[in-house]
Amino acid sequence: MRSGLFFSALSFLLKPISWLVEVVYVLRRICFNFGVFNQAKFQVPIVSVGNISFGGTGKTPFTMWLAEYLMTQEKKVMILSRGYKGKLEGKSGIIGGKGRPGINPELFGDEALLMAKRLKKVPIVVGKNRTANLDYYYEMEKPEVVLLDDGHQHLKLGRDLNIVLFDALMPLSHYQVAPSGYLREGFYGLKDADIIVIGRSNHVAKEKINSLKRMITPFLSENIIFAEMYYRVSGVFDARYGQVYTEQELRGKRFYCVAGIASPQYFFQNVGLLGCEIVKEQLFPDHHNYTLEEINAILEEAEQMQAKILTTEKDMVKIRKLINDERFYFLRIDVDFLEGEEDVLEKVREIF
Repeated sequence: MRSGLFFSALSFLLKPISWLVEVVYVLRRICFNFGVFNQAKFQVPIVSVGNISFGGTGKTPFTMWLAEYLMTQEKKVMILSRGYKGKLEGKSGIIGGKGRPGINPELFGDEALLMAKRLKKVPIVVGKNRTANLDYYYEMEKPEVVLLDDGHQHLKLGRDLNIVLFDALMPLSHYQVAPSGYLREGFYGLKDADIIVIGRSNHVAKEKINSLKRMITPFLSENIIFAEMYYRVSGVFDARYGQVYTEQELRGKRFYCVAGIASPQYFFQNVGLLGCEIVKEQLFPDHHNYTLEEINAILEEAEQMQAKILTTEKDMVKIRKLINDERFYFLRIDVDFLEGEEDVLEKVREIF
């Protein structure tokens, strides 16, 4: 109760700054939409997967799901990723596809490396100047469709389809522009959206989802498509990406849980719902780069507790670079839908 009152008071005090930030983003989007600022166009279809909020809304899992679908349609896919917190973020690099396995999350960033591990035939191009990167790597790869990961604010690159993700668990009171709330830009940014996907929809009442829809609908186009997705646990895998347990085999297993992601509570909640015994929840910042000292401390403590270590797939790509230990497992999740999946896929097929 007190934290809620504190957040409300702080939001009120920071409101003038939020208004200024919102105005800047609105003017920026208007300038791109009306040709004041140049927007690069490519012949290849481009699909943006993004959001208007900070934190995890499931962009990377959704991008992988979409890439996997496009591959079933025999489309050659390329993904443009910022490579957040990787050393190549300010430059450019490519992993995946054509025998480029990529093993260094410090170079490429954890999310890009995670996608490369899952999507072995898909080239992942990293670097924040995604327009220049697409121009540079296009002739080398000749993709038939490009996915722009975390691309809703990257307006320098034109796109054929805009998909915007929301997190159903985020309180409605937080839908204010930073610093008084958790939005990167205001609801005006939704005017360019073609598809709205609400994630973690299985964890809230339907009325919460309906309230969110009512809040954002005045800012949406008339032909907007809504979909509701959730994350399905596919099992527990080891550091070599071999499956160790199915979902049904996890009940009663003892795990020391480690997470350095934007929404760690959701990871811990998932593990608990699977019937596992969590002996400890070890938290690290999002995109954390682990040290060998931290890993050894975790191994020692987990051994004392007679538990195996369970982490996220994104964390595993960084831990695995430091140590390949059979006591480290990761929980794999995949995107699934409560409703709207076929509508989304139909909209995607229309761009070809």
